[in-house]
Amino acid sequence: MSSTPEMSPREQSAAAVRRAVTHLGRRLRAQRPAGALNGTKLSVLSYLYRLGPSAPGEIAAAERHQPQSLSRTFAELRAGGLISRGPRAGDRRGALLAITEAGRDALHRDMAQRDAWLTRALDDLTDAEVELVRIAAELLDGLAERPDDPLVVTAGTARSA
Repeated sequence: MSSTPEMSPREQSAAAVRRAVTHLGRRLRAQRPAGALNGTKLSVLSYLYRLGPSAPGEIAAAERHQPQSLSRTFAELRAGGLISRGPRAGDRRGALLAITEAGRDALHRDMAQRDAWLTRALDDLTDAEVELVRIAAELLDGLAERPDDPLVVTAGTARSA
């Protein structure tokens, strides 16, 4: 007899979604081209592509990093010509980062190979199943954008968000 309580249907669904998203993420990472940018660099480029020029602190907060931990990433992306750094209007000390044309190209190249693999995988599904996957993707994207809970537990300690 198991000592853990039985999971509710919602908890079972949450566990199934987590497993599927983790598995799919692993498969998609495996499809990245050789020599591709690392995940953190891709996240920064993707953020700037979607939301436009942003302050380093805004990007760090959105990516759940401390600004200092992304300093090297920002510097490497700038050195590679993938992002630019400019002044922030009304704040002489502040800066805005923006994706460059080369950054957009790098991001599109990286996504293209993974999208091609996923398109081939979707070919095994019916049109109705593909539509369900598209709807699920929209819902999952919404879940990913959901604000954190007021009480977040990390590494065994609770902290206020």
